[in-house]
Amino acid sequence: MSVPAHVSRGSGDTAVVMLHGVGGSAAAWTPQLDAIAAAGYLAVAWDAPGYGATAPIEPYDMASLARSLERLLDALPVRRRVLMGHSMGGMVAQEALAAFPQKVDGVVLSATSPAFGKTDGAWQQAFLAQRLGPLDAGRTMAELAPALVAAMVGPDAEPAGVKIATETMARVPGATYRKALHALVRFDRRDALASIRVPTLVLAGERDANAPPAVMEKMAARIPGAEYRVLAGCGHLANLERPRSFNDVVLAWLGRHLAG
Repeated sequence: MSVPAHVSRGSGDTAVVMLHGVGGSAAAWTPQLDAIAAAGYLAVAWDAPGYGATAPIEPYDMASLARSLERLLDALPVRRRVLMGHSMGGMVAQEALAAFPQKVDGVVLSATSPAFGKTDGAWQQAFLAQRLGPLDAGRTMAELAPALVAAMVGPDAEPAGVKIATETMARVPGATYRKALHALVRFDRRDALASIRVPTLVLAGERDANAPPAVMEKMAARIPGAEYRVLAGCGHLANLERPRSFNDVVLAWLGRHLAG
């Protein structure tokens, strides 16, 4: 299997590997790539399988996504690897920590959770029906993206970031979106949180209804030594809504734990 497509900036002994959400791609990390590279790190944003220039995979589940990520990590010419995962990407990061912890030296978990929604299967099926119903009715991702993004961001999100989020989601193949959503509802790594042994930053958006601060705070409390922060005014897409605030928190944390 080939290494997933990715965008990289900068250089250094430490790579910060950015993992996007279900409606993203490498482009979703546009405001972070240069900022992290300028701070002396190798900044890498992947296209998950089925996104951007990366070929789809089967089966499409978290274990397979983590194996794809492992190929990317193995290809990076660095000494240390930090994962920064948003939403679905945070789930992939947790799966990676469970599958090959020796290859990860730190993790940022942004707007994510250790399990998806409720454990009740009927709730999960209702969620899928809500999200996939418009696609079943013949609408395209380009048609759905503006409303989906608007529902995720806070009221003061920077217009440039909303534009990136909308354009990025509009390009997600409908087939990939379907498979990724099915992978989400099956995810559950709650029992693995206590086994995480690398520096961890848990970032919540104050106004995030998808990964509420209370859920993320509870997750952080179960990870030994994790640092928990809430980004004021942000919804589910904090890295795009208020990129300077997001970058400042991440870079300060990297400097404390992984610089040099």
